[in-house]
Amino acid sequence: MSIPRYTLPEMGDLWTDRYKYQTWLQVEIAVCEAQAELGYIPAEAVEEIKAKANFEPERILEIEAEVRHDVIAFLTNVNEYVGDAGRYIHLGMTSSDMLDTALALQLVASTNVLLQRLEDTIQAIRYQAQQHRHTVMVGRSHGIHAEPITFGFKLAGWLAEMLRHRDRLVAVRQAVAVGKISGAVGTYANLDPRIEALACQKLGLEPDMASTQVISRDRHAEFVQALALVAASLERFSVEIRNLQRTDVLEVEEYFSKGQKGSSAMPHKRNPIRSERLSGLARVIRGNAVAALENVALWHERDISHSSVERMILPDSCTVLHFMLHETTELVKHLLVYPENMLRNMNLYGGVIFSQRVLLTLVGKGVSREDAYAIVQSCAHSAWNQPNGDFRKLITQDPRVAQHLTPEEVDECFDPKYHLRNLDQVYQRLNI
Repeated sequence: MSIPRYTLPEMGDLWTDRYKYQTWLQVEIAVCEAQAELGYIPAEAVEEIKAKANFEPERILEIEAEVRHDVIAFLTNVNEYVGDAGRYIHLGMTSSDMLDTALALQLVASTNVLLQRLEDTIQAIRYQAQQHRHTVMVGRSHGIHAEPITFGFKLAGWLAEMLRHRDRLVAVRQAVAVGKISGAVGTYANLDPRIEALACQKLGLEPDMASTQVISRDRHAEFVQALALVAASLERFSVEIRNLQRTDVLEVEEYFSKGQKGSSAMPHKRNPIRSERLSGLARVIRGNAVAALENVALWHERDISHSSVERMILPDSCTVLHFMLHETTELVKHLLVYPENMLRNMNLYGGVIFSQRVLLTLVGKGVSREDAYAIVQSCAHSAWNQPNGDFRKLITQDPRVAQHLTPEEVDECFDPKYHLRNLDQVYQRLNI
């Protein structure tokens, strides 16, 4: 189970033993109600069960230590409260009828909480994208300066990604909102299929289309993979922040609170600890996605090799992603942005990032692409990594360029607005 350090209450509460047993009881009562409505058990017995049914987690563990079966221990404890009417509880059912249906309730509840946190993250990113819509910076490919963008445009990409994740979580919530009350190998030998339909309806679930003794684990694998995808995006954002916070770049920086310490040895340090933490936790959920995929291949109608795995990966994946979303929201909301450093970096070596604009302008004046490329590359490489390297100066003074471009046309080549003129289309798509 996730350690308290990475567990926030609203998600942690959904994965306690008490909450789990409560969902177990919820399923058992829903089945009893369905049985009574169809005339299989007395209605007064169900009312007695509902009035008296209770459990005590410590007592369940005590019984389990002897019987070595958690469901039997749970049912034994419930019947200690209910008495004779308890004989109608779990009638005709197998353990997985209750376990898998109750697990679906936990997964749906967890997804609802994740969606709430995801919405917070979306709003934090949207706000910063609005604030920095016109904050010009250099775009990078392969880690090397490429051409101008804005920081808001970078954030727009993050926003689009998170909106897709919202859709994925909504879809996967439906995929796991499935119950089964179909008996030992799914054949309804001792249960009327109508019982399953009624019970699932009461629980807000859909009956599984074709269960064995369990609900097939492709659904659960899909769920964990959806969570791993969200975590992968959060890591992508955190890696970007870490790169932009490097001392030699310093275009953005994690908020550093009063009294915070960066290093036990070096007082000057302001480390991107939140971003690094996000990268580490994303690895945990990705690993869980592999385990979830391996749970799909069970023997015949079922074995329990998936059970021990799910006891760890499902609570951990939900809890850790919930924490990651909270951390990302706080990180983005309080991010320190340094536009002056962005401009400084963009204009390194005399604005070599405007090389393509010079190239295309020369081509537009009738110079062959090969010749234009040779001219521009020669000037760019002469400026690159030189203490006083100045690409713009070299371009302006090159007679081969002067033959074709006026000083005003050269100036236009170094105007970042040219590269940003179509970004409004992206912002409009995202309502930024």
